[in-house]
Amino acid sequence: MFQHPGDSNISKFQVSEFILMGFPGIHTWQHWLSLPLALLYLLALTANILILIIINQEATLHQPMYHFLGILAVVDMGLATTIMPKILAILWFSAKAISLPECFAQMYVIHCFVGMESGIFVCMAIDRYVAICKPLHYPAIITESFVVKATVLMALRNTLTTIPVPVLAAQRHYCSQNQIEHCLCSNLAVTSLSCDDRTINSIYQLLLAWTLMGSDVALIFLSYVLILHSVLKLNSAEAASKALSTCTSHLILILFFYTVVIVISITHNATMTLPLVPVLLNVLHNVIPPALNPMVYALKNKELREGLYKLVKLNIKGNERGRGSLR
Repeated sequence: MFQHPGDSNISKFQVSEFILMGFPGIHTWQHWLSLPLALLYLLALTANILILIIINQEATLHQPMYHFLGILAVVDMGLATTIMPKILAILWFSAKAISLPECFAQMYVIHCFVGMESGIFVCMAIDRYVAICKPLHYPAIITESFVVKATVLMALRNTLTTIPVPVLAAQRHYCSQNQIEHCLCSNLAVTSLSCDDRTINSIYQLLLAWTLMGSDVALIFLSYVLILHSVLKLNSAEAASKALSTCTSHLILILFFYTVVIVISITHNATMTLPLVPVLLNVLHNVIPPALNPMVYALKNKELREGLYKLVKLNIKGNERGRGSLR
């Protein structure tokens, strides 16, 4: 499938599968990491499903801001589910083998979901900018149609621009080593095993990061500079505090998301004595935000907290009624 027609030696030794070794340097006891990772994954699924249920059941939450939060919850669950089942299979059952098509598919989906999460953060930043800086125009600008169009645009952007990542990786020749010192099919980890020049892969990875993530960070930064400028002009300290509080949770999650992305890029490109660090960061970056996002929003958002209380009360009352009927 990936053989070079003019090179029989390379084609002769073309590998048919990769072996995901897990966390480098701690192979003998890495299975102990399965418990915290499994708990994080379970927390991510549970918390995001709760967010979706609350937004669906509460009519007051049928607003663009919460629609974006619901989309973020779906993206988070997709991102975590793309990597965690395979990681847990490696740690629990030593199921380390993965076929080349499966590996390239995982690589593609990870890039799509990470880019989608970044795009949704941009949409949420724009939503907060209009709500705080142009409150009178908010109902006319941030409509249901805007949410749909922005989501479709971000989905198309990320699904199309990330296609070259697995395609370029699949065109490399893997003729000798097939052991990946990673828990997932990272583009850099996979292409580092190739026997031919992978410069084009590195260039496109860098270009993708700067064009997608770079433009997203710039738009988010601009939005919050304008928000801060608008808030500082408010005469009421209470109004300023309320405006900033609505953005705090968003900023916490954005800072965590992009800081880890930057650190992963630096540690991957640097010569490191601890190869475990970028691998661990890469895995945690794909599972901690999905677990963290709904909790931060639930703690900082009054409407979500009230919706959660109502949901818990309904479940408690339902259980009590069920017990009463059994009696």
